[in-house]
Amino acid sequence: MGVTADTLSSISVAALVTAMVTDDSQNSGYILVVGLGVTGLSVVRYLYAQEKNIVVVDSRNKPPGLETLSKEFPYVNVYMGAFDEAVFMGASQIVVSPGVALNEPVIQHAIAQGVDVVGDIELFAQQVSAPVIAVTGSNGKSTVISLLGEMARIAGVNAVVGGNIGIPALELINSNADLYILELSSFQLESLYSLKPVASTVLNVSPDHMDRYESFESYTETKSRIYRECKVAVINRDDKRVVSMEEGHSSVSGFTLGEPVQGDFGLRKLSGERWLCKGDRQLICEKSLKISGTHNLVNALAALALGEAADIPMSDMLSALEKFSGLKHRTQWIAEKHHVTWVNDSKGTNVGATLAAITGIAFKNKLILIAGGIAKDADFSSLKSAVCESVRTVVLIGKDAPQIEQVLQGCVPVFYAKDMQDAVDIAANLSHPDDTVLLSPACASFDMFDSYEHRGDVFVKAVKGLK
Repeated sequence: MGVTADTLSSISVAALVTAMVTDDSQNSGYILVVGLGVTGLSVVRYLYAQEKNIVVVDSRNKPPGLETLSKEFPYVNVYMGAFDEAVFMGASQIVVSPGVALNEPVIQHAIAQGVDVVGDIELFAQQVSAPVIAVTGSNGKSTVISLLGEMARIAGVNAVVGGNIGIPALELINSNADLYILELSSFQLESLYSLKPVASTVLNVSPDHMDRYESFESYTETKSRIYRECKVAVINRDDKRVVSMEEGHSSVSGFTLGEPVQGDFGLRKLSGERWLCKGDRQLICEKSLKISGTHNLVNALAALALGEAADIPMSDMLSALEKFSGLKHRTQWIAEKHHVTWVNDSKGTNVGATLAAITGIAFKNKLILIAGGIAKDADFSSLKSAVCESVRTVVLIGKDAPQIEQVLQGCVPVFYAKDMQDAVDIAANLSHPDDTVLLSPACASFDMFDSYEHRGDVFVKAVKGLK
């Protein structure tokens, strides 16, 4: 039996389940993919290649990826709209996309009834045999895995990079791979059980996705799952919450912005210059790096620790580090216009990322901060001290801009913009010579843009259009 996305809306869910159970070709049950989008599509492709019976559900009436699914898999059954328990209870396995919380009542009921519930990373973990480096954290994940990918490439290691960024994990599976380097979100870690990484790290933890988790402690506990079954636990010595995750691991490597103990990575000042070191061993001088900012020093140290745990030669890692220029949309230098520098940090989608950008990037005079979007129930209070110290003016956009203004009252002047072009125009008019205008929203983008990339691209276009 095959029901397309275009026709299913006229067929009852009960009829679908009954038909699938009674159809001789489908009597072994079906795998239910919950949530479309990039990850959901990757799951369908993976399962379809294994000739599995598949049903897709999505609570949205027009989820992203629906048109692609209908074209590639016209006979895969699709149900859109409110979840129906009958579909969930008829499944032999449920594969949940990262955007769908496990605490959905229908999913919890299925778990209670013994239905196997996993995510795409768990399917990946059950399939691959090559070593895996696993990276999570509130900020810095994408930079670290991209840098590790360059380190592996220069070393001649056939490494594939993706996960939460770029290519979905299931589409990375390659029998010739020597190493997998994965960025994992807290959402992906919720449904992960059997991954055994050669090295794992939680880069840092700051409040994020508080609209999904009951508390900051719950979010932190989810992040810590990445250390389960790992061979080497790479620990950020400067983050107390991450340090608390070290207990119980026999093989640990650490990194710090301070002077490192033997076996750890950190910074030492020698002859007036800061050096990245392992213990007492000098590795590379800070001034030799193309990436800048304190947050990028942390990322570099973490990558060195992870790469060493995966046996990537140190000389190749240092060569890659010297050449690495950073990621688009992450404290990315855009232009200098009328003695004002413009920086795109659209990937700063939470408070911790924006705080790192404000305190980490080099600027001559003062910052003008463009921020705002969807707050995700974030607490913006930790921004106030840094804004008061370094920021001349804040220009706010988006749905939850008033929440940021409330926190910054009495600190700096705050202006509202109707869109990104307006924000750039306001910032240009308010800037002084040697100021830096920083787009670092501390918020998600989906109230006004398709993604943080789209938001950053609109910002860049507006900046380059300034006269």
